[in-house]
Amino acid sequence: MSLPIPKPSAPVIARYRKAGHAIYLDDFGTGYSSLCYLQNLDVDILKIDKSFVDALAYKNVTPHIIEMAKTLKLKMVAEGIETTHQEDWLRQHGVQYGQGWLYSKALPAAEFILWAEKRI
Repeated sequence: MSLPIPKPSAPVIARYRKAGHAIYLDDFGTGYSSLCYLQNLDVDILKIDKSFVDALAYKNVTPHIIEMAKTLKLKMVAEGIETTHQEDWLRQHGVQYGQGWLYSKALPAAEFILWAEKRI
């Protein structure tokens, strides 16, 4: 099953971009987050799904996702980074940002502020 991209998306995205917001495509490669969205939506940042980070050791899809994002001049965020090996590999291949248990568990807003203040 595929979902059509709603026609009103482009003006909404343009309005957010004009207000200074970056547009992310989350969970790329899974579910409804597909190549169709890259072709039809004007996004700034591609979030590579955790399943592709987990598969670094035994699958070769992730390097192709990264190269495609580079070709499209998109910044990248890798989700679900749990090991320094994953972090090192992703950095060496040009992924600029990461999130995951390697850095912190999910935190409520108040705890996040304390966590961030300790690291600034």
